[in-house]
Amino acid sequence: MTAQPIRTRRLDLIPATGEILSADLSDHKRLSRLLEAEVPAAWPPAEMNREVLTEFFRMETEKTDPLFACWYWVLDEPGANRVLVGSGGTGSAISDPETVLIGYSVLEAFQNRGYATEAVQGMIPTIFSDSRISRILATTFPEFRASIRVLEKTGFVCTGPTLAGDGLEEGTLGFVLERGA
Repeated sequence: MTAQPIRTRRLDLIPATGEILSADLSDHKRLSRLLEAEVPAAWPPAEMNREVLTEFFRMETEKTDPLFACWYWVLDEPGANRVLVGSGGTGSAISDPETVLIGYSVLEAFQNRGYATEAVQGMIPTIFSDSRISRILATTFPEFRASIRVLEKTGFVCTGPTLAGDGLEEGTLGFVLERGA
């Protein structure tokens, strides 16, 4: 999938390139220039550790996953500095070529302000614009109530507990959004 820029009411979702992901790994001043936004000292969110970023960089540069796409979420409101608040993206579901996995994370200082819901709502039409994709799958832990609310608000339906394997972590809840739902 080729990630395209997405504009929502308050956010610019900027597609991750190899250059952006490299800067995220090693040079936040360069990342700030590339995104034309402040990169908070707390960046990246806990879920986006070095191992995850390295894998994203590999997938983007080697093009090993045809459904990989990632966006950096930049808050862009009138009268305020642009600031990086989160990120999200997709990857292929190992067991089903018509399904993508979606994930997202928001810096703690910017949580509970609706940014994840807004970004996921913006990403859904772009994801479904790829004719190969008929469903989007997400997982989250039952105690992550805010993440569950994001999925519910964006139309995902809970499918229940997941089993380990195919990129899923045991103990999580599965959520699915079907094309046209």
